[in-house]
Amino acid sequence: MGLITFLILPLLILGISGIIYIYREVVRLMSRSAVKNKVVVITDAVSGLGKECSRVFHSAGARLVLCGKTWEKLEALHDALISVADPSVTFTPKLVLLDISDVNNIEATGKEIQECYGCVDVLINNASMKIKGPAHSVTLELDKKIMDANYFGPITLIKTILPHMISRRTGQIVLVNNIQGKLGVPFRAAYAASKHAIQGFFDCLRAEVEEFDVFVSTVSPTFIRSYHVQPDPGNWEASIWKFFFRKLSYGVHPVEVAEEVLRTVSRRKQEVFMANPVPKAALYVRTFLPELFFAVVATGVKERHFVEEEK
Repeated sequence: MGLITFLILPLLILGISGIIYIYREVVRLMSRSAVKNKVVVITDAVSGLGKECSRVFHSAGARLVLCGKTWEKLEALHDALISVADPSVTFTPKLVLLDISDVNNIEATGKEIQECYGCVDVLINNASMKIKGPAHSVTLELDKKIMDANYFGPITLIKTILPHMISRRTGQIVLVNNIQGKLGVPFRAAYAASKHAIQGFFDCLRAEVEEFDVFVSTVSPTFIRSYHVQPDPGNWEASIWKFFFRKLSYGVHPVEVAEEVLRTVSRRKQEVFMANPVPKAALYVRTFLPELFFAVVATGVKERHFVEEEK
């Protein structure tokens, strides 16, 4: 009996692994087929995540409109995509210059985006600007710049494209947000405020446009890490605070986020939160035990100041 169990167990594990692999492949293929021939607009397409989103949607047969601030980088991305693509199943991407923080010119750019294919099926809001520093040392001018890039710019573009989606009674708007749209982190007040604002806008918009068959989705990773840079391990053992933010700092690879954005579009998910258990636990603590959460955060800030004074 023991020998039979010993032989069956590896086969059982292998069988379950095979079933999981097949399921994932089926989901991946279905996700790709769902966006074939769809007009997909990606803002800040030249960023790390933007490039990966461009790659997965282009290979899936979407008609891409790639937006970015620098024409040379857009052209380089365009050339990289078509150099490895099968022209029989893909479309040549169209390029549009777009500075998402230049609110005054976004409406005109939005019309240019519409004219590329005559419609927009999916709008992926990927552009974002980050800042780090004590709230009192960040100028009001910089606060406004962050809000323009992370809130006013994206919603201006949405307001330009959304009426056409409503009139066609189809479309999807996706926001690549951040954990700081749910959870404020010290020394990132302006950034967290802008992410909370855009999260609130999308939560309201989702309910407002549902009757028009327009879908609104948010994908919120902890942080999107670079391809090559790994966080400095440092001396993280001193406190729970440092352990928590070390977990946050690892973030999610752009390839993982791009694949999740594709799944979110194909399955029309409303909200996705990409995080390991530590940030997820922090969200629950913030919701149900706010005093404990604030105490831990405050302790971490005090420890940081103490360490900086020692140097």
